[in-house]
Amino acid sequence: MTGKLDIDHLRQWIGRSEEATDTVTAQLVKGLRATLFQEVGAPKAGDAAPFTVHWCLAQPVFPMSMLGPDGHPTRGGFLPPVPLPRRMWAGGEIEFFQPLRVGDESTRTSRIVDVQVKTGSTGTLCFVSVEHSISSPRGVAIRERQDIVYREMTTTQATTTKAPPPPPQAQAQAQHRETYVSDPVLLFRYSALTFNGHRIHYDRDYVTAVEGYPGLIFHGPLQATFIIEMAAKLRGGKAPTKFTYRGVQPLFEGSEFSINANETEAGMELWTANAEGQPTMKGTAVW
Repeated sequence: MTGKLDIDHLRQWIGRSEEATDTVTAQLVKGLRATLFQEVGAPKAGDAAPFTVHWCLAQPVFPMSMLGPDGHPTRGGFLPPVPLPRRMWAGGEIEFFQPLRVGDESTRTSRIVDVQVKTGSTGTLCFVSVEHSISSPRGVAIRERQDIVYREMTTTQATTTKAPPPPPQAQAQAQHRETYVSDPVLLFRYSALTFNGHRIHYDRDYVTAVEGYPGLIFHGPLQATFIIEMAAKLRGGKAPTKFTYRGVQPLFEGSEFSINANETEAGMELWTANAEGQPTMKGTAVW
């Protein structure tokens, strides 16, 4: 049952910080490349890792006894104890300064910068914004703002998923497009790489019966990763200096999805879309 949301109490977490370190290994780089449909190769010391490898590094590790029913750690600690049961990655902004490389010892410094409560179509929403700075022995590699949203557990999603599907719509015109299939193995591999125990990504019984979704949910950061890698590929392997993105709607397992890009005067407009052509994440990149 959801407890009372005391925003004044939750905002006391603003300013709280933590630091964690990890090493970029060749095995991690191989696993991430394989998951991103890239050439696996034989990475060696000094080789550049995929641009968002930092999402696989120094992830929190808790004993099984400290996990909640959704597979996440029980609330409290570094993140505020938001009593709303559904947690999702809502979006954020990333600045890339230099790549992380095989053999680097990476340090992530994280700080809670804001906690806000809003009301949406599904009820109360609590947004927690976290700033991260990721450095290597060569200095700051990445700065990031991550926006996490907590939602009420409602029956709205379960009810709507039983309604007839909307008629197919034409996909938005894209100058560049790649398509893949979001199968459960892809989602499992990314959960393993990021030590993410959130059951919505691998436990179909839980996500359908408890949270009321029609299937396993594609990770928000994995969508962002595909978008960033595509943007860099279109610019000769150079990551954007800034990438801003937000989730639009969930992307589910078992269907084709696309990664799309259009050139703009300022940089690039990018998005992922489901098989019906509906955007699931939107972002902009500048160089």
